[in-house]
Amino acid sequence: MTVPPVELELAADFPGATRDEWRRLVLGVLRKSGVAGEDAGPGEVEDLIASSTYEGIHIRPLYDAADGAGLAPTGLPGLAPFVRGGRPQGANTDGWDVRALHSHPDPKVGAQAALADLENGVTSLWLRLGPAGLPLDGLAEVLREVYLELAPVALDAGPLTGEAAAAFLALVDERGVPASQVSGVLGADPLGLAARTGAAPDFAGVRALAPRVAAEYPRLRTLVVDARAYHDAGGSDAQELGASIATGVAYLRELTGAGMSVADALGQLEFRYAATADQFLTIAKLRAARRLWARVAEVCGAAPQLWAQRQHAVTSSAMMTRRDPWVNMLRTTVACFAAGVGGADVVTVLPFDVRLGLPDDFSRRIARNTQTLLQEESSLIRVVDPAGGSWYVESLTDSLAAAAWAVFTEIERAGGLAATLADGSLRARLDATWAARADALAHRRDPLTGVSEFPNLTEKLPERPAAPAEPAAGTGSAAGTGTGAGLPVITYDQDYEELRARSDTHTASTGARPAVFLATIGSVAAFTARSTFAANLFQAGGLATPDSGPGTDPAAIAAAFTASGAKVACLCSADKVYAEWAAPVAEALRAAGAGTVWLAGKAGTRAATDAAAGVTGYVFAGCNAVEVLRTTLAEAGVA
Repeated sequence: MTVPPVELELAADFPGATRDEWRRLVLGVLRKSGVAGEDAGPGEVEDLIASSTYEGIHIRPLYDAADGAGLAPTGLPGLAPFVRGGRPQGANTDGWDVRALHSHPDPKVGAQAALADLENGVTSLWLRLGPAGLPLDGLAEVLREVYLELAPVALDAGPLTGEAAAAFLALVDERGVPASQVSGVLGADPLGLAARTGAAPDFAGVRALAPRVAAEYPRLRTLVVDARAYHDAGGSDAQELGASIATGVAYLRELTGAGMSVADALGQLEFRYAATADQFLTIAKLRAARRLWARVAEVCGAAPQLWAQRQHAVTSSAMMTRRDPWVNMLRTTVACFAAGVGGADVVTVLPFDVRLGLPDDFSRRIARNTQTLLQEESSLIRVVDPAGGSWYVESLTDSLAAAAWAVFTEIERAGGLAATLADGSLRARLDATWAARADALAHRRDPLTGVSEFPNLTEKLPERPAAPAEPAAGTGSAAGTGTGAGLPVITYDQDYEELRARSDTHTASTGARPAVFLATIGSVAAFTARSTFAANLFQAGGLATPDSGPGTDPAAIAAAFTASGAKVACLCSADKVYAEWAAPVAEALRAAGAGTVWLAGKAGTRAATDAAAGVTGYVFAGCNAVEVLRTTLAEAGVA
């Protein structure tokens, strides 16, 4: 018996909601919360709760089909301009390439780790060679039991790229591996090396090596456009993209100048981007990168099937924290998810303990299993272009592509990437972005879980062997341009890490952690919200936060302050309690020897009264936490 189909119309009995209705409802909420005044209209709602990226892209709270009007065509998956992916079937046949980074200086340890990865889900190896990783003469040992015809190998040897490539190709010949089956990338990146070290780019090796590789090894690539140097310097996603396209164009000029065809030159490039915990920007960045590169290939006269950009996404090292490193597992999971949704061909998840030294077996296992879980258990590879059709992602992709193209054309007008690196103009733009980002981190608009938010002063960090030192590069400072030094290598936690390190050094030398005494005035209900806020803030700088407990007696609170041994105090309570007790408690704390008395909350109308009583400053949501902590550590006697 045939059962007729039943049409299931979810929400069919409900009237459709319009954007204007949504605006009116949200406006009511914003008025109640004080974000919008009574004179605000529905047309202002989206601007009131919108945000902006570091490239100035306006992020609205709601997107619908109307936002798709006027966007550039995205094409179909596997077809130009490849916004929706480089392969028609996406990653659903064999998943993306899971690439593991290895840099242990002991070749035997590196060989064991590489085999463990390949036996448990990793599909290609990324080997860092030279002073910052494996010794060059240990390459054969690391790859001794690796089937080179099955596992792609990516080399990363910096100034030793020529020697590393020669050693790898000699190893391939020695083992009799057919040239047609060798795959991977030799890792030449003269401009990336120049960006990191400040040295002038040398293209001679590339001009000699790339034509040979293109002619003899059809599945092997010579060059990698590693855009992470610009991300690691604090740059925006548009700056990272623009610099990568400028680098790719420079390499095309070099290769075609060496006699290669455009088609062969395009086949010699792999692009490497940072994937961050900002999942939507990462998704949009990878999609925008493919659109931009397709445009370059089109202008160069290449056939449409050659316009696709091969992408290697690496979880951001700048976002990784040294404190509470376990949270890095969450960051890299979100970043890996975004890389997969964004259509990356290759993904590397950095181990969660990478900031502490050389990763151990457990952290490498978590890194590779993160990708396996997303591919297999979460079924991420079973959907072609999962982000396609999201009006937010499509709009963000379009806006980011436009912003990045503006960066690229600006670099080209200035003479190309090498010229802007040499004259410091690119660094100046990256520094400006980092200054804005550092300000957001300092004010905790960009929170770092476990660092600027919810720190754990009793945490015992895992111990790891020290990693080999990286080649000379710029400092983590945003100051100074055009000096000839490499771009700075920053981490988002660096200001807080410097404060925590000072506190830890003080604790180790004195046996006592510096402290801020929390004068909790009134009942538990009255002070808990602000005492919790203050404790969270001061602990981010490595400061202990003993408190006085409930009560309003200024003398008792001052006695508790003296007993704590602290030199700095912070008043914590509700505004109504402050009105009566803030002044007498502050005066008592000052008399007891408090050099600085903070008050948790904004000044409001009490400022004059508070100042007269000895309150020296205020801590509140949105204050400059880094400056508050620096001042407090100095007052607490921490050098």
